[in-house]
Amino acid sequence: MNKSTSGSLRVLLAGESWTTQSLHIKGFDSFTTSTYMEGGTALIAALRSGGVDVIYQPCHVAANGFPDTLEALSAFDVVVLSDIGANTLLLRDSTFMRSELTSNRLELLRTFVQAGGGLLMIGGYLTFQGIEGKAAYHGTPVEDVLPVVLSAHDDRRECPQGVVPETVDASHPIAEGLTHWPAMLGYNRASLRTDAQLVATIGGDPLIAVRTVAAGRTAVFSSDCSAHWGPPAFVSWASYPALWLNLVRWLANAKS
Repeated sequence: MNKSTSGSLRVLLAGESWTTQSLHIKGFDSFTTSTYMEGGTALIAALRSGGVDVIYQPCHVAANGFPDTLEALSAFDVVVLSDIGANTLLLRDSTFMRSELTSNRLELLRTFVQAGGGLLMIGGYLTFQGIEGKAAYHGTPVEDVLPVVLSAHDDRRECPQGVVPETVDASHPIAEGLTHWPAMLGYNRASLRTDAQLVATIGGDPLIAVRTVAAGRTAVFSSDCSAHWGPPAFVSWASYPALWLNLVRWLANAKS
């Protein structure tokens, strides 16, 4: 399944977008405003700086546009899920609005990994188990292949005081070129699987963990790729590009 031998690594990034609606009340009168934002800009730039071909699907695009066959998924070396809940992948319009039978894209991701694909889950309010448990990956086929076991409940650990990650396996290819970590503002707490490898910790919990599953590979980065758990010092960190390039290259089993 590895496409890296025939050209650039191909990565599908799903998530990292949100719309905010605000109500402004000024005495008798009120009005609403709305804003749309994307949080993956720095991550995408880091990957593209290393020659990686990134296809980006914001949450509202992934809802119906995320690949729904193994053949379509297999066009990518690595799939990255970042701040996108399980329901967005499960409940496309054809199922939720018209009650049509469709493929289970969480099951497809598990099969994609087992067949040789790479999967990275990045932390946030709507990955892992997430805020109020609404990311809802616990008990899913995606959790089956992750290097960590997820909580059944809200798994956030908020650290407004800052918490500095620690590299615990400097010999791992993912740790190559990583300098002293900047402080992060939080992460999703999970438990390392017995057949997984721990590369870095945060607050004593897994930050970067990896696992080989059948012919494929999976990894987690349990904090954010940018705001809000990833403060400006993290996004501007000299090792920021190396971190993500190392991750996707390892997941694709590619030569650096």
